[in-house]
Order: sequence, then C-alpha cells, then structure tokens
Amino acid sequence: MSGPFAGCRALVTGGSSGIGAATARRLLADGAAVAVLDLDPSAAPAGTVALAADVGDDASVRAAVAEAAGALGGLDVLVNNAGIGARGTVEDGDDEQWHRVLDVNVLGVVRTTRAALPHLRRSGRASIVNTSSIAAWAGLPQRALYSASKGAVQALTLAMAADHLAEGIRVNCVDPGTVDTPWVQRLLDAADDPDAERARLAARQPTGRLVTPEEVAHAIASLADPRCGATGTALAVDGGMHSLRLPAKV
Repeated sequence: MSGPFAGCRALVTGGSSGIGAATARRLLADGAAVAVLDLDPSAAPAGTVALAADVGDDASVRAAVAEAAGALGGLDVLVNNAGIGARGTVEDGDDEQWHRVLDVNVLGVVRTTRAALPHLRRSGRASIVNTSSIAAWAGLPQRALYSASKGAVQALTLAMAADHLAEGIRVNCVDPGTVDTPWVQRLLDAADDPDAERARLAARQPTGRLVTPEEVAHAIASLADPRCGATGTALAVDGGMHSLRLPAKV
C-alpha cells in the first residue's frame, strides 16, 4: 500500500458507522491496515479487521485490542471514537444514565488506550486521536450529560498528551459540530418536525449545513499522520460554530 499511512497499523473504536466508519475508510485509502472495534462489527468497512467489543467492559476491550494487534502485527494509531449520546438538563437523567454515559464516553477512552499503550510504545510513529465534541467548549441546550462527558474527553486528551510525550506518543482530539450521522438522524426522527429540526441544526453552524463524517475523518487522519507533529491539540470541525461570530441575518 502507498500513502501517508503506508505500513501503519490503526485501530478505530466505534468503527462500523458514522465518523468511525468514515475514519476507517480514510485510513485504509491512505495505506493503513485497519482494525475496527464495535458492539456490532457486521457493518465495518470492507478491508478492515472487524472485531466485537464493548468499550464499557475492560475484559472485552483488552481481548479485542490484543486480537487487533495480533492480526495487524502491532499498533501505530489508535482512534478512540466510540461513544453514546444523551439529551436533557441535569434534572432529567438519573444516576444510572450518568454513570452509563460517562462509563462509555470517558472510561471507554481510558480502557482502550490502556490496552493499546504497550503496543503503541513499540511504534516509532505512535498517535492517539480522541473524538470529543463542540459540546466540550460550547454550551448547548439539553446536552448536560453529553457535554460533561465530552468536556472530560478533551481534558483527558491534554493530560494524556503530557503523560506520553516523552514516550513519543502524540495525543490529540477532534471536536466535531453536528455531524450528519445515524445518531443525529435518530434524534431528528424523534422530533415533532424532523425537517424543521434539521434546518435548525444546520443554521446554528456558520456554514449553514451539517458537518459530514468524511470531514471529521479527514481531520482525524491529519492529526494521526506520521508527518504531523501536533500533540495536545483540540481541532474543531464544526463549520465555525465555536470560533466565528457572524452578523445576524436580517
């Protein structure tokens, strides 16, 4: 294989749909050998090593990461993308829901990274990219729990970057805006007026449209690229939602 990831071995969690699947396809196209971890890996992109794993279960993660590293002959890139969503204010979710979302979205990153580190330390071009969210640094209504989890992922990214810099392992994250994924489509389907809700979500991004999974995958690949020296970076892929303040339309 040729391309910037030629010879690289990559592992993508949550890689059967949305951002994860787009990232797996992008890394494959750029020359990497790719393994995908997912609760249901049946829809993993063709050409990947598809493995079933629950990032909420440490034994499941350790077994799947070991199998992925064995199948690929090691690991150079880890993309921590698996996650779940949540709606509501701090009053709406019970403790069980809070524990579940934080367990998957935050501890899922911890478990997968912990299992992958011994393999990444043997790589000369190791990189970890975590999927955070615009919710990590912009207050969004009805997203208290989800925002808390993604804010933790962004802070964790910076701590990991500091901890593993001396080992030659770069750690970064992407902060997508509203991405046109199956999860967002399910939210739209549950709305009273799905078309109006889609238009509202598109309008709050300065570009006037939803972000595509491929755009986020491109950002992830750019950060993971062995030619990239970035570490401790949070890269917004949100159509300008976080940083731009445009005049109101009249």
